[in-house]
Amino acid sequence: MGKYIYEDVKDFNLDHIFDCGQCFRWSRQEDGSYTGTAMGKAVNMSLKSVSEGQRLDLVVDNCTEDDFKQIWGGYLDLDRDYGYIKRTLTESDQVMAKAVEGGQGIRILRQELWETMISFIISQNNNIPRIKGCIEKLTQLFGEPAGEYGGREYFNIPSPEVMAGLSAEDLAPCRLGYRAPYLVETARQVMEKGGMKKVEAELEAAPTPEAVYEYLRGFKGVGPKVASCIALFGLGRLEAFPIDVWVRRVMNRLYGIDEKDTKAMNAYAMEHFGENGGIAQQYLFYYIRGLGDQL
Repeated sequence: MGKYIYEDVKDFNLDHIFDCGQCFRWSRQEDGSYTGTAMGKAVNMSLKSVSEGQRLDLVVDNCTEDDFKQIWGGYLDLDRDYGYIKRTLTESDQVMAKAVEGGQGIRILRQELWETMISFIISQNNNIPRIKGCIEKLTQLFGEPAGEYGGREYFNIPSPEVMAGLSAEDLAPCRLGYRAPYLVETARQVMEKGGMKKVEAELEAAPTPEAVYEYLRGFKGVGPKVASCIALFGLGRLEAFPIDVWVRRVMNRLYGIDEKDTKAMNAYAMEHFGENGGIAQQYLFYYIRGLGDQL
């Protein structure tokens, strides 16, 4: 199919983007590139230094120009000025300045809503390698082919129609544990609402962010944190501020907020990070995970 080159990409780092907990279907290769699948396509992404490091180009292999314009440019959020957002967030916040320095190339991926719902229901009380394994098995057993790359075949997340016809026992080989019935029930709820297009339309029409989160929490297995992740990564609601154990830790140790007081954390994020709360959360999440027990 060939390669597409996006020249002079800014505020962009593949490790930061694909290893900050927002997606689970990309794998780092030995050469530093990433291979994965989204939107029914399988591609490889790499960065090429040009003009003695004065410019970085994004190289997308197995991709046409039309594919890039219609799929990957939007998926990678390339039209957003992250340089401006970073300056805004760090203007009077030294904690955020350190976090941004460590994860300066993060961009919020605009993922498909259904895949995001399934992924973050599976992510509950789970670690990233295991989440990836569960999702991979689920796609191999029940998903439609998404194409090949590097001699490997990739599969899509099984549709709500397919998932709704399964049972928790059918999903046993995926090792989902207590999450298996959540996935089946969520798929059935989606079908009862008229399918994903209807769900997306209803979320689009929700009058406030609170209404969006309330709607999402109506699905089986979707609590406040998962709802925020779905809103951020599947709907592009950049004000969403997901709070997990890592974010609790960073908000406690670096901002002095009680580790159990998620309401205060949300209020702080709304006041200080505003419409960029989700982007701030990703910088903080990447930063605290990198520090580990040092903090």
